[in-house]
This record gives sequence, structure tokens and C-alpha cells, in this order.
Amino acid sequence: METKGFTQDGTVDLRGRPVLASRTGKWNACAFLVGYEAFERMAFYGIASNLVNYLTTQLHEDTVSSVRNVNSWSGSVWITPILGAYIADTYLGRFWTFTVSSLIYVMGMIMLTTAVSLKSLKPTCTNGICNKASTSQVAFFYISLYTIALGAGGTKPNISTFGADQFDDFNPHEKELKVSFFNWWMFSSFLGALFATLGLVYIQENLGWGLGYGVPTVGLLVSLVVFYLGTPIYRHKVRKTKSPARDLIQVPVTAFKNRKLQLPQNPCQLHEHEPQYYINSGKRQVHYTPIFRFLDKAAVKDGNSGRPPCTVTQVEGTKLVLGMMLIWLVTLVPSTIWAQINTLFVKQGTTMDRSLGSSFQIPAASLGSFVTLSMLISVPMYDRYFVPFMRSKTGNPRGITLLQRLGIGFVIQVIAIAIAYAVEVRRMHVIRVHQITGPKQIVPMNIFWLLPQYVLLGIADVFNAIGLLEFFYDQSPEDMQSLGTTFFTSGIGIGNFLNSFLVTMVDKLTDRGEHKSWIGDNLNDSHLDYYYGFLLVISTLNLGAFIWASSKYVYKRETKEVNEGCIEMESKALEISPLGLQV
Repeated sequence: METKGFTQDGTVDLRGRPVLASRTGKWNACAFLVGYEAFERMAFYGIASNLVNYLTTQLHEDTVSSVRNVNSWSGSVWITPILGAYIADTYLGRFWTFTVSSLIYVMGMIMLTTAVSLKSLKPTCTNGICNKASTSQVAFFYISLYTIALGAGGTKPNISTFGADQFDDFNPHEKELKVSFFNWWMFSSFLGALFATLGLVYIQENLGWGLGYGVPTVGLLVSLVVFYLGTPIYRHKVRKTKSPARDLIQVPVTAFKNRKLQLPQNPCQLHEHEPQYYINSGKRQVHYTPIFRFLDKAAVKDGNSGRPPCTVTQVEGTKLVLGMMLIWLVTLVPSTIWAQINTLFVKQGTTMDRSLGSSFQIPAASLGSFVTLSMLISVPMYDRYFVPFMRSKTGNPRGITLLQRLGIGFVIQVIAIAIAYAVEVRRMHVIRVHQITGPKQIVPMNIFWLLPQYVLLGIADVFNAIGLLEFFYDQSPEDMQSLGTTFFTSGIGIGNFLNSFLVTMVDKLTDRGEHKSWIGDNLNDSHLDYYYGFLLVISTLNLGAFIWASSKYVYKRETKEVNEGCIEMESKALEISPLGLQV
């Protein structure tokens, strides 16, 4: 196939025909995709970054309820991709799942814009006294929000993996380009987030919520048109298994049935297809690894399951998912820390001096733009300077391993929450000195005191968010890469739900008798510093758990047999070393 100029990884066009490597894929195809990502992120952050303020000022919810509702919605946006990825990997494929879901997403944006624009769908105010939102008003608003969450379920896990599919792993030049793909993919995402936190937040608070939500809705529609213009040059992965997630059930069940059997001394004696099978099917063979050995019994020949044994490749695919689950668990606390940016950080900022000059007030949510700015500056520096420098030192094409990248990000995040704690201690000191007690009294402390924690979280995300997205895509079994990417999205979703749970429980446990809640409606008479201190403790403990989990992880090793010979992909040393030092 290589001599005919076709792609070597078996990708096809929308009609299922082999595609020419020179005319399809690569960055030319990705150019049509990144526009959608930028506008989708602009829409999401245009809602998420200021939603807590809309709920408290327009729907008149209390602080704890608004934080809980923001976290629940954000969590849903990041959890629903599990369903979208399953549908893509098992039934529709990435392109068609994205197509249907993007239309649902746009419908939700149109409904939300309508909800914040029409007077009949908003609470009325008379002489400064506002009525509570009616049941129908609240219902329509939240139906709109969760329609967006449903649409995001099919777009988020498939658009990034579809972009990665545009690069052929078996072409050395394209494989090198793919190393930078996730960095620049997230760069476009950051651009959308920057416009949201700088421009849309200001428009919402000063020119109207309807216009603030209408702009990203129109942008999203335009980006979809641009996306479909690139259809002739897109590459599509061919599904090689009807139900790729089936092995996740079959392998443990077979291993349990064979639990009394002895494992052979040599792993080569376990069941595996002949090389010709992989030549004919175009699948990749995954090599044996000495972890989760209890699953190896699923590949014991002449077992007790009453059906042919699983192959080593099937067993190793299940091992990969278990290994990723171990890493996924230690990403939940960092995702909880990230959830503060759009919730408590914003409410904290509303209590501080936000004046810039004599007449301009900085929207508290706009400080989130510094998270994005630090990302936008850090991504090119990471890709153009840090990676080549570390590549020359380590010989690793990525400069450092994927788990090392995550570890650096988690360390920076711990420093960021430590600074957030110190700043809140300072704010409480100023409150005591000036004897401030009212919920609407402004603390004489400039909002830019919060700047370091925003900047550091942005830098940490260059290591964390991009590293996690690449890690879960790279380490997933071949037929489950969309589903694998949902490890990234679901971790963020669970982190939001976890933050919602923690805020609710902390409020209930601390608001007893004469004790005041750590997170009350009046943040000037609460103890947000205690809550930040609690987050600092659990994030430090979680960092230790990550170091342990990464020391146990063994990277994927796979090959694909082709007629011209055997090409090994992502060969990793089997030795286990701290922070995934395998190269």
C-alpha cells in the first residue's frame, strides 16, 4: 500500500475508500477542526466562567446552591462523553457521532440564549426587589444547560481523537507531527477560553446576558459550516471490532473461570494469534506485560471457560484500561482544585476591590483569562523550547514521559492552592482589621492578589490537561481510543461532582450551633481559608498517591504486522521505575 501512496494505517474516506497520504489528513485537515474547538470552548467557558454569578444575581440562588449547581452541570458536560465515546467506538464512528451531537449542542445554546433574553423566562424585579424564579423559568433554563451537556457528550471525546486520526502512526514524518498535535489542539481551545473570559464575561455583565450567549452561538454555527467544508480531506479510522468494549468483560470473566489453572512459566505459551492474522486484519498486536497477572489466566490454553481462550492482545488491552484507571483515580483531586476557578475563586473576587481607574470595574470572572493567557504563552514555549531541550537530554521524542509531565503539573497545582490559601488568610486579616461584616462590603484589597493562583493553575494545566488527553489517547487499546479519551473528560466531571459534594458537606458540617459555615452566603463572615487549607492537604496527599501509581504503571507496547515487515509502535521498557521513566 505504501508504494501506491495510500496511508499505511488503513484510514479511509467517508465512503470507505483508501485515501492518499499526500492529499488527506495532517495539519491541512486539522485546520478545519481547530476552528470548531475554539468556538466550542468559547461557548462553554462563556457559560461556565460566569454561571455562578448568573445564578446568584439573576435567578437569586444562594452561594452553596449556585456552586453546587455549577459543579453539577460542569460535571455532566465532562461525564456524558462516556456515552458519546461508546456510541462512536461501537456504532456510528467518530464523524457521525460528532455530527449528531454538535446539532444537539447548538440547539441547547439557542435555547439558553432564549432563556436569558426573553423577559417571560426571567424573574421580574420591582423597585429593586426581585421575585424568585418560577418553576417553569428554572426548568427551561436548566433543560437548556443540560441539552448542551448532552451535546458535549458526543462532541468532546470525538473531535480531538478525530483530529489525532489525521496523522499516520506508521509514517515517521506524520508521527513526529502528531507529537505536537495535542499541544496545538489545546492551544486553540485556550484561545476560545480567553475570548470568553475577557470578552463574553464583560458583555454579559455590561451589555446583556442575551448578547453574551448569542455571540458564541453564532460562532458555533459558523465553525460547524467550516468543519464540513473539510470533509473531502478527512481520514476516518476503520472499526476492526464490532464491540471493542466487550473484552473488558470477557477477559475478567474468563480469567475468573480459569482461576484454578496454573500459569505457564513462559508467557509465550499463552494463547495468541499467528502473525498472519494481524497481517490480514490490520490490527496491532499488544505485547505481554508482567502486571495484573491474574488476568493472564484468561489466555491459558485448554481452560475451563468452555470457549476459546482470550488472546494475549485482548488481555493486554484490559490491562491497559486497568492501568489507566489507576492513573485516572489520582487525577480526581486535581480536577477538584481546577473546579475552584469558575466557582469559589469568582465569588471570592466579587468581595475584593475590582476598580481599574475611576470608572471601570473588572468582572470577577474575567480574572480567569489569566489562566488562559498563561496557557497560551506556555504551550509554544513547551513545544518549541522545552521539548527539544529535554529530547536532547533523554532521547524521548516527547522530551519527558507522559507521566512525568503529569507529575510536574500536579506539583505546580499544589503550589497554586497553597498560594490561594495564603491569599485568603491575608483577605481575612484585612477583613478583621477593617471590621467588615456585611456581605456586600468591599474588602480594601485589590483583586489582583488572586492573580498568582490563576497564572500557576494555567501553567499547571499545560502539563496536566494536555498531558492527560495525550496519555489516555496514546495508552488506550486501538479500538477504544474515543472511549479512552473519556478517562480525561470523566476525570474532570467527577472532579466537579466531588467539589460539589465537598462544598455541600463542609457547609453542613461547619454550620452548626454558634459556629459559622466555612462557605456561607457572606464570604466576609465565613472561613474560606479553612476550606482552601483542606484542599491543600488533600492535594498534597494525592501527589504522593500519584507518585506511587505512576511507579507501578507500565506503558503500552504494540506492533502492527504489514506485508512489508513488522513495524513496532511505542516500544517501552518493561522495567518499572518511578514516575514512568520508561522510554
